[in-house]
Amino acid sequence: MGASIKQYDVKNIGLAKAGQDLIDWASREMPVLLLIRERFAREKPLQGLKVSACLHVTSETANLMITLRAGGAEVTLCGSNPLSTNDAVAAALAETHGVNTFAIKGEDNDTYYSHIEAALEFRPNFTMDDGADLVTMLHRDKKQFVGEVMGGTEETTTGVVRLKAMAAQGVLTYPIIAINEADTKHLFDNRYGTGQSTLDGIIRATNVLIAGKTFVVAGYGWCGRGLASRAKGHGAEVVVTEVDPVKALEAKMDGFEVMPMSKAAQLGDIFVTVTGDVNVLDREHFEAMKDGVLLANSGHFNSEINLKALDELAGSVREVRPMVQEYKMADGRRLHVLGEGRLINLAAAEGHPAAVMDMSFANQALSVEYMAKNQKDLERRVYDVPAEIDAEVARLKLRAMGVQIDTLTPEQVKYLNSWEEGT
Repeated sequence: MGASIKQYDVKNIGLAKAGQDLIDWASREMPVLLLIRERFAREKPLQGLKVSACLHVTSETANLMITLRAGGAEVTLCGSNPLSTNDAVAAALAETHGVNTFAIKGEDNDTYYSHIEAALEFRPNFTMDDGADLVTMLHRDKKQFVGEVMGGTEETTTGVVRLKAMAAQGVLTYPIIAINEADTKHLFDNRYGTGQSTLDGIIRATNVLIAGKTFVVAGYGWCGRGLASRAKGHGAEVVVTEVDPVKALEAKMDGFEVMPMSKAAQLGDIFVTVTGDVNVLDREHFEAMKDGVLLANSGHFNSEINLKALDELAGSVREVRPMVQEYKMADGRRLHVLGEGRLINLAAAEGHPAAVMDMSFANQALSVEYMAKNQKDLERRVYDVPAEIDAEVARLKLRAMGVQIDTLTPEQVKYLNSWEEGT
């Protein structure tokens, strides 16, 4: 690494002490990652390797970065969303933990991409992504560094979709493990993490009472399932919109109203998109909505709410609270967009609770270790998290929670592996 490469770009390095307090607080709820860190510190499985990560810069992410450092890696981190960085945490990583950190909350688009570029300038051997922006820039604009990359990981549904498209087109140049496909990630992080933190962001931004509201959830994947469940628990009347007939049927069987967005737009008080697609809330929906509605997004990119169309419809736009923009229609109706249409749980709150990120980031750490050991045998495609890693994360989490489970007897193992015995 050349001496001329800048080591960090954060808002205020003087925030490091406050950031360390946040990192320490999160670590209390991340026992699995701490167990992995202890082993990494002894064994140094990442010694001499460089990891560049494009993730939400939170106290939970900081604990993952510190774990990779304990394993011997040189670590560089940039933000995966302009509004998801905790500036104090970024300062602590740069000042206290030797992580090359490039992230500032509220950074403009040019700064956002310059930070991703800075992370690639460290010429990584492994990439970590949340949304695939890092991988996309590497393959599009920084191809000179591709040959040094042995493998990567991807955290979220949106990124996995993009990477599988790259693999299908034959342009993905190295293997990537889809962390999102681990059961210990999507069953817990997406469902319990997104469900709780999205409501947390909406409430912090608006201070509204959820009970009694008609709460529209666009998309019934794992994130939508969790969000619908938590909104119902708060006393909301929950409506689900879907394009997948199986998921729509599941939502109906789970006790939710299911209808097209064109109909839900007329009924909803609060709308949240969790699909990973584009223009899920569109012009026709805005034209049908009631006065005073709240529009939020918990999908990775701010493409799910058609902000361009909303801006064209609005006679005026003003900020009425931090993270709340009021779009006033020609007929006097007011539509409120939360967190600029970006991830509301990170824009207005603190993202997922540390207890669920413990499992997601344990998968990240163990998957990088796995790729470092096995990269010569891996093809240039997207892999699921190996089943043994998923199971190990679950075992460690149960152990940390003080939960014991049964094990199969030799007789039961024999029965499950035979075909002779029946009724």
